[in-house]
Amino acid sequence: MTRRGVTDEQYGRLQRRLDEVARRVDEGTIPFDNTMRGLQVFLEGKFNSLLFPIFLSIQLGTHSSINSLRASLSNCGHSIGDWANNILDKITLASTPTTFLNLIVVSNADLGFSKGATFAETCAKAKESGLDLCPAEVGPQLRLQYTDQPRGEWLVIAMEPIADSDGGLDGFRVGRSVGGRSWLYAGCGSPSYFWFADDRFVFVSRR
Repeated sequence: MTRRGVTDEQYGRLQRRLDEVARRVDEGTIPFDNTMRGLQVFLEGKFNSLLFPIFLSIQLGTHSSINSLRASLSNCGHSIGDWANNILDKITLASTPTTFLNLIVVSNADLGFSKGATFAETCAKAKESGLDLCPAEVGPQLRLQYTDQPRGEWLVIAMEPIADSDGGLDGFRVGRSVGGRSWLYAGCGSPSYFWFADDRFVFVSRR
C-alpha cells in the first residue's frame, strides 16, 4: 500500500523517527522549543539536525603527534590501510584536548537520496540539514573511540578530502570486517564519487 507515493515501510520509518523525537523531548534530552523550531524548518522544506540522534561523542587532541596517534591505533589492534597511513601524516591535530564533538551518522537515503548521490551532493544536503563536515582528526579518533563497532559496518567520514601521494583525493573510513578485524581505511574522497543510498556518513552536529 502507498500513501501518495509513500510506502508502508517508508511511513513506518517516519513514524519511528517522530516517536523518537517525542521520546527525547519527554526525557528532556532535547528542548521542546528547539524541537518545534526544527520541525518548523522541516515543514518549510528543510531538514534539521535535531531530527538525527547523536551517534557518538568523541574527543580530539588526545595525542601530541601523529606518530603517537598511529602507535595508539596499532597498540589497540586496529589495522591501518595504506592510503589511510599515507594521508594520516597530512592531517592537523587539535593542539589540546577539545570538548566532545557530537557525531551524527546518516545515510544517503536519510538525506532524501533514494537512488544514491555524489559525495558533493551528500555534503551539500547534510549542511542544509544542520550538519557540518568533520575535522580530519575525527577519522583516527573515531577508530580509537568507537570500541564496539558491529561487524560488517563501514562508515564514511564526511571531511574535506586530502590529496594522497599519488594525487588522488581521499577521505577516511572506519570499519570492522565480518571477521572482526577493525580498520582505519581511506579512499574515494572525490566530490564526484558516487555513493549508494545505504552508504552511511559521519558528520558533526551543529547544535
